[in-house]
Amino acid sequence: MLIHIHPQNPQHRQIKTVVESLERGGIIIYPTDTIYGIGCDIFNHKAIEKICRIKQVDPQKAQLSFICSDLSDLSKYARQLPTPIYRLLKRYLPGPYTFILPASKEVPKILKSKKDTIGLRVPDHPITQAIVSALGRPILSASLPGDLVESYTDPESIYEAFKNQVDIIIDGGAGGVTPSTIVDFTNEEPLLIRKGLGEWDE
Repeated sequence: MLIHIHPQNPQHRQIKTVVESLERGGIIIYPTDTIYGIGCDIFNHKAIEKICRIKQVDPQKAQLSFICSDLSDLSKYARQLPTPIYRLLKRYLPGPYTFILPASKEVPKILKSKKDTIGLRVPDHPITQAIVSALGRPILSASLPGDLVESYTDPESIYEAFKNQVDIIIDGGAGGVTPSTIVDFTNEEPLLIRKGLGEWDE
């Protein structure tokens, strides 16, 4: 199903349709402040496993991250953030960043890396924010499978490619081609893992 949602003022009725699908274990493709992503409810193991099959990756090796609604939500899924790190995150979020942090007990086992870490995002995008807020818990954040990033900017092309594999594809306008900037906070000093859309000069 292709659903058109206004990128600046998401319609409540459309968001409700998406959330009801997620609650049933549905898989969605949705816009973020970087590129279009594929996701599901982080507490639905079967949906996570299905996404891993679509991406042809092992859940334990997939380095999956997820989207929180805000910084306080993020701190629920990361183990005790020292004040300096919390301040740093506050400066950059919401925004086009994935921060790798020590995972708390709230994080489903299937999403933790072997190092007991998790990638967390708080995108600056009204549609993503509306979905996570209405659902009341995070959604999975994974890139679409394959290397054809340029063709994944157009929701109609995404629909043609994935309409038989997912439940809902959200048309929120043209997507970007640059992924998020990834910063690892699990060591003493922040480590830039991937330079993406977000500027990083720490």
